Amino acid sequence: MLGLEFLLDLAIIIVSTKLLGVITKKFQLPQVVGALLAGLILGPAFLGVVNDTDFIKTLAELGVVIIMFSAGLEVDINEMKSAGKAAVVVAILGVLVPLLGGFLIASAFQLSFQPIFQNIFIGVIITATSVSITVEALQEMGKLKSRIGTIILGAAVFDDFIGIIVLTVVSGLAGSGSSDSVIFVVVKIIAFFFVALVVGIPFNKLFNSYSRMHKKKRRFPLFALAFALFLAFIGEKYFGVADIAGAFIAGLIVSKTVHASYIHRRTEILSYMLLSPIFFASIGLSIQIETFSLKMLWFTLAFILVALLTKVVGCGVGAKLCGVSARESMQIGIGMVARGEVGLIIANKGVTSGILPASFFAPVAIMVILTSIFTPVLLKVALTERKKKQIIKEGNY
Repeated sequence: MLGLEFLLDLAIIIVSTKLLGVITKKFQLPQVVGALLAGLILGPAFLGVVNDTDFIKTLAELGVVIIMFSAGLEVDINEMKSAGKAAVVVAILGVLVPLLGGFLIASAFQLSFQPIFQNIFIGVIITATSVSITVEALQEMGKLKSRIGTIILGAAVFDDFIGIIVLTVVSGLAGSGSSDSVIFVVVKIIAFFFVALVVGIPFNKLFNSYSRMHKKKRRFPLFALAFALFLAFIGEKYFGVADIAGAFIAGLIVSKTVHASYIHRRTEILSYMLLSPIFFASIGLSIQIETFSLKMLWFTLAFILVALLTKVVGCGVGAKLCGVSARESMQIGIGMVARGEVGLIIANKGVTSGILPASFFAPVAIMVILTSIFTPVLLKVALTERKKKQIIKEGNY
């Protein structure tokens, strides 16, 4: 039975993550960085005020499901369709190049204790893109509605969608434990997407019909959340698909319903007030600095460098192949560098499924923080330099 200490732990986590989140936002960094730091400072690595208990781990698991459901709700499927060839190509290369880079760097450092799959999973972590900080930088410079901004935003949506599919496949194959069952695992994953479609279409139609008959909206977020939890459960329980993939797909299905925006706002309240702070703090609580060997330090430095370069190269080359200028291709690549909550979620899934060791949280957290810092700085330099050259050119003319 739980003691009353969990109430104090939750109070400390909620307040500290929000306070540090506000502080990091003042420095134009995502609030997730503050939440990570709060968990790190409060946890065993420093003050030892809060421990990563089973209760916190359970709430964190629920939190990550809600976060991914919310992410699916935010996706505009119509916008995905109209994002254009450039966004799709940028997204594909923005996944493949980091995936390969992460795999090679992990293989070079021989970190694997589970053949191949751990190295692939490390690559999967750096496929994710978080453009919230990029959006702020583009908005500040009046470039959000430009061709660069449109491609970055469109590519980011496809990027995470492709990343979730890759995560699903890798998790399923790793969980099978045998190369003989690869075909069976792939068939199960395809079967899940088919089941999600078969269940999702009637749910969508029934949900919309019910919405038109009842004006009160308060009950709809409950039905939507239950649907997300259901897909998350059957996905992992019966098909070997990561629960976060099921939640994300549920979000995509619900995003096309009448009250999608209302459901998203209500879901965000639940996430913001309790579950999201606990999830990100739990990552910080899990970081094991005492096991941070010299080899892991060198790996962390190489991992950060690979995370930076592979996004710039992959997304930049993708843009160039679609006829975008070399300078704008570089800017698009830089704009896709920032990693965030999706990278942390994937790392967490790797640890909870036994593919990655808990000690790997530290390199991932450091990578997320540094790429969040580097991206707006590099993007502003790249865009400002272009602006200055345009002014000089116009002056000479």
